[in-house]
Amino acid sequence: MSNSIPNNRINEISFLGSFPRVSIAPKSNLPEFAFIGRSNVGKSSLINFLCDRKKLAKTSGTPGKTQMVNLFEVDQKWILADLPGYGYARRSKKTRAKWSVMIEQYLLNRDNLITAFILIDSRVSPQASDLEQIRWMGEKLIPFSLIFTKADKMKPEELNSNVNGFLDRLKENYDQLPNHFITSSAGRIGANEVLNYIDFVSKTL
Repeated sequence: MSNSIPNNRINEISFLGSFPRVSIAPKSNLPEFAFIGRSNVGKSSLINFLCDRKKLAKTSGTPGKTQMVNLFEVDQKWILADLPGYGYARRSKKTRAKWSVMIEQYLLNRDNLITAFILIDSRVSPQASDLEQIRWMGEKLIPFSLIFTKADKMKPEELNSNVNGFLDRLKENYDQLPNHFITSSAGRIGANEVLNYIDFVSKTL
């Protein structure tokens, strides 16, 4: 794990807009990387950390702040997609169902999507909603990687135990594990690994 401001610095970010349906989002030939996770997993904070911006993505102590698909063009090289959170949020069942459809339609129909990063709270045991999201994406053959968040909240041995425990849970059903990264927005950990991966994948297309 690296503990620093990202070396692979981002210079220019253009906000392309917020979209309730993937069908009205602008099409692009640039590779796209989506960020998704349970509500309050620290997704907005992580995006701000990766991009070295304080307020690129909206952060809040209240789950469910991101309500549409938010797209950002990064250095004219790739597109970052900030997706609504799944799982618990202080919203009605109708609203959560609408978000679920929005997320599924985006993941199934965004032609230039290369990888979805599924964010996992490293402090807790494997959650049913995370495992279900991974299962669904595996069934739909949607490429994904895991990003464990909030790594600064624990001692190293506890962090390693939790991460390995989650991966061991996946081994029960999968022969090959996805790529995974360990990060902390507050502790300034892991940005280089994620950005270097995006850079590497983008250049190999």
